[in-house]
Amino acid sequence: MEKVICDGNTISYKDQGQGEPLVLLHGFCGSSEYWDQVVPLLSDRYRCIVPDLRGHGLSDAPMGAYTIEQMADDVIQLLDVLELPKVTLLGHSLGGYITLSVVQRYANRLNGFGLIHSTAFPDSEETKEKRLLAVSNIQANGITPFVDNMIPTLFAPDHVGDHPEWINLAKEIGYKTPPQGACGSAMAMRERPDRRDVLSASVLPVLLVAGEEDGIISQEKTFTVDQPNVTQVTIAGVGHMSMLEAPDRLAATIITFLDQVQSI
Repeated sequence: MEKVICDGNTISYKDQGQGEPLVLLHGFCGSSEYWDQVVPLLSDRYRCIVPDLRGHGLSDAPMGAYTIEQMADDVIQLLDVLELPKVTLLGHSLGGYITLSVVQRYANRLNGFGLIHSTAFPDSEETKEKRLLAVSNIQANGITPFVDNMIPTLFAPDHVGDHPEWINLAKEIGYKTPPQGACGSAMAMRERPDRRDVLSASVLPVLLVAGEEDGIISQEKTFTVDQPNVTQVTIAGVGHMSMLEAPDRLAATIITFLDQVQSI
């Protein structure tokens, strides 16, 4: 892992491969490790830059609530340090919320973007209450029981029983999330705005990926825009974690999209 200072905080990242730059953002209580099986399938053709988001992995986890805008600014500052004027940006779940903030405020830095098991919708009132409960639980009991309860819900039901190694890997990654980082990020997600208008107004190439059996974000919540610049892909038989459940199919989807971006 390499490190840079962004807004006074250390952000750790991986930088692998050669070619056009591709930035991959992970989801809540994940890290750059979420992408470890996908990057080798991409890095012979693309330069893959994969950060640990603020509050996650080996990056700093400042105390207090974060905002999606702060987390997006971290990504932009990383690109500035790497002297990358334009990239393609793909975000998984929380990473997708961050991606949309970049689209809204820094569209000139993007060749294209994508939401992987993510949505432009804001949190519902019910989900906002669940975020507060999650923060309370983490503060009271620590990160381990929270991760143990959350991770199985991210996978297709059949995979929970058939592939315990995937569940265990995601848990081990989640355990490394600093408790204050999980709490700060939960509040960032809770307060994020509705960005469906940002998604529909963008003229950039867009990739929207949904899992057929995603119990966290439905296909309807992902596929909010149907227009010529948008590619919609549903990956069969996976839940919210195609980078672990079907890395080869996710990588193939990304490569097809990137080929389209480069041809424009």
